[in-house]
Amino acid sequence: MKVLRVFAMALVAGIFVIGCAGKQQVKAGNAPPAGATNAVSPEDAKAKAAGEALDALIKKAAAEPAWQVEGTGWKPLFDGRTLAGWAQTDFSGRGQVHCESGLMILDMGDSLTGVNSTNAVPKVNYEIALEAMKLQGSDFFCGLTFPVKDSFCSLILGGWGGTVVGLSSIEGQDASENETTQFENFETGKWYRVRLRVTDKKIEAWLDDKQIVNLITEGRTIALRFGEIESSKPLGIASYETAAALRGIKIRRLE
Repeated sequence: MKVLRVFAMALVAGIFVIGCAGKQQVKAGNAPPAGATNAVSPEDAKAKAAGEALDALIKKAAAEPAWQVEGTGWKPLFDGRTLAGWAQTDFSGRGQVHCESGLMILDMGDSLTGVNSTNAVPKVNYEIALEAMKLQGSDFFCGLTFPVKDSFCSLILGGWGGTVVGLSSIEGQDASENETTQFENFETGKWYRVRLRVTDKKIEAWLDDKQIVNLITEGRTIALRFGEIESSKPLGIASYETAAALRGIKIRRLE
């Protein structure tokens, strides 16, 4: 009996040791590996830094004095707070459009991002003025689509890789290949003043204080470039694979 009692006690002790070891192994298995940290991937860190830089740029842009356009009779098309009077254009792969710090922001899309007016606009004898800024990207930051009598046209700033300025389209030729084609080096983070005038006989446009378009339209074929830009009618503003800021959008009729 004494032998049996010793054997039983030894057996119970062995089970207890094995059971404790098993619990320790399970507990150890749930613990993070030695030296492990909640590391941020290089891609996430880069995206975070880019987002912070963009936020800072928007705040800086909003703080800069706005352009006081010459002349009277201007009617604002953007209130600086909401997208009232505008609808986000239904481009495939579009980025978001939102208001921030008094600016209209077009986020970078896979292709086009933009807005188009939901209000009636004149077809001729009018002027449009606005300020536009490239925030990120390398293509056009302002594609202004507008009526020309019974047709439409687009003023492109920074297209075809970032430098082309001109109208699309004249006689079926895009801004990169017709008589309005010019080249400008556009800086990121700089406001550009844009003014467009459409009259019975002409389309004119100015970039800051420089006239960049002076086109006689009589007898000419004026039309939009084929493709999604058609969705910008009758009046729209778009960017291409580029984030942009807009402000001070206004219009006036001409006598």
